[in-house]
Amino acid sequence: MRRYPPIADHGMVGDLQTAALVSSDGVVDWFCAPRFDSPSLFASLLDHDRGGHFAITVEGPDVTTRQLYLADTAVLITRFLTPHGVGEVVDFMPLDRPETATDRHRLIRVMRVTRGRIRFALTCSPRFDYARAIPRLTLDQGTAHFAGPGTDAHLQTRGPVELERDGQAVRAVVELEQEQMAAAVLTVCATGGEAPPPPTRESLKEEFDATCAFWYRWISRSRYRGRWQQTVHRSAITLKLLTYAPTGAPVAAATAGLPEQLGGERNWDYRYTWVRDASLSLHALFGLGFTEEAHAFRRWLAGRLLDGPDRTVTGEPLQIMYRIDGDPHLAEETLDHLEGYRGSAPVRIGNGAACQLQLDIYGEAVYALTHTDDLAHVMGYDGWLEVSDVLDWLAGNWDRPDEGIWETRGGRKDFTYSRLMCWTAFDRGIRVAQALARPADLTAWTAARDTILRQIMDRGWSEERGTFVQHYGSDVLDASLLLMPGVGFVAPRDPRWLSTLDAMDTELVSDSLVYRYDPAASPDGLRGSEGTFSLCTFFYVDALARAGRLGQARYAFDKMLTYANHVGLFSEEIGPTGEQLGNFPQAFTHLALITAALALDEELDRAGR
Repeated sequence: MRRYPPIADHGMVGDLQTAALVSSDGVVDWFCAPRFDSPSLFASLLDHDRGGHFAITVEGPDVTTRQLYLADTAVLITRFLTPHGVGEVVDFMPLDRPETATDRHRLIRVMRVTRGRIRFALTCSPRFDYARAIPRLTLDQGTAHFAGPGTDAHLQTRGPVELERDGQAVRAVVELEQEQMAAAVLTVCATGGEAPPPPTRESLKEEFDATCAFWYRWISRSRYRGRWQQTVHRSAITLKLLTYAPTGAPVAAATAGLPEQLGGERNWDYRYTWVRDASLSLHALFGLGFTEEAHAFRRWLAGRLLDGPDRTVTGEPLQIMYRIDGDPHLAEETLDHLEGYRGSAPVRIGNGAACQLQLDIYGEAVYALTHTDDLAHVMGYDGWLEVSDVLDWLAGNWDRPDEGIWETRGGRKDFTYSRLMCWTAFDRGIRVAQALARPADLTAWTAARDTILRQIMDRGWSEERGTFVQHYGSDVLDASLLLMPGVGFVAPRDPRWLSTLDAMDTELVSDSLVYRYDPAASPDGLRGSEGTFSLCTFFYVDALARAGRLGQARYAFDKMLTYANHVGLFSEEIGPTGEQLGNFPQAFTHLALITAALALDEELDRAGR
């Protein structure tokens, strides 16, 4: 077992309420339960010695590993190729009524040999509550019971697996020959929850078949028939895996604390729902035909508006992120007992940025809620009044400095992107009110929309540089402005926009990869540097395609796909030598991939290419 495998060296399995990362050598080194944002049981990805893990490996000097997904599913297969045989570990989490929240979750790990003879080594060492609690272990008739604070875990086996105690962990050596199989099933539940009946070969097959059938049915709803079907569908499945089915809210990533720079302090907790990220995902979901997921999130978002300012920690109508159940409290703390991934400390849980003012979220929220004419399906008349109230509030509050899309901790500024999305909020609100004859203060909204447009053109535009800039009074570029054509603020071939795109090519783009901004030119209050932002690279492809630069767009897109990991997953950033950095896998990156593919397909089709 490697101390710290590369971040990208993982696949993910899940049951639409939580998820586990499995390294390519068969180690579960990140798993939280019962929800994405619950404390961890396994977190050796953040501290090899203390974090806890669940390993099924094949040891030896001549072992080669391969990892893949069963096509069109979230079933992960880790293969071990040795001179003596070939073995596989098949990982999946059954989906039993995922729309109903439960504290009981199961991770099934099936060992099988396809050729020769294989000796598997199993170790299960949970460490509850982010490794702040060592479990009480009891062994009873082949079942290992781990008791932690508020949570129990039961490890059951099938086949020739003899669990042995090793302190507060269990170990086993499993020797299998061709066509033989064994299994280890971990059930996590609330304290006092009983272990399920022991697994049988028949029950394991039934659960495997049911899990595959769920994913086959789900992906069959996709209407994408473009040039990158396998890649787009893998991103769609990843977005689905990162969505908490009981509420429809997607988390930004499955992990917390993975660094944007090795050894640096930019280590955040992404297991929450960002209004921005989730709202922008609707275009991708609708574009692929996954309308149920899109409507589910919009109902969740409408619920946050109905909660009102009394249910935010900021006192504003919305805050930038929430827990997946809509809870606005995300107090940030550091886990000083964990060394961090490869020594990257501090490890943070919770997220203090929830208290920031980021005015762009109102544009993204209104864009999401008004993306279809069928408003009654999402929120009805009362819901429209909530949207109207938010726009009335925004009419008196849009012209304020804020922390901006990138959640900088270097003080508030007049960010151009924040103004752009406020313009989007008014523009979409006016359109819907007029089209559907909804009550609205159109005079005030129109005045605000037009004032913002003039302000951006006057103060967000640098005559000296011939570009739109990150914030008023600066000459710094910012990749968030790549969304300007997409929201209709400028035409994709407007001279001002093409000049900005050319400047980004020169300053923010490196070998088709895009930095979000230059921290040296615009200090963000944090030490260290960061890699290129994968999300921004896909935004760049979208902007190139809309600008008619199809050859450049397709080359950048295809090149970016080479940075995906071995099973098609992306983290937040790409480092200087092509390594993936930051929390993993990141939903925002995968939704941007889908959006870029849709835009590029559309433009290539239009051009007959």
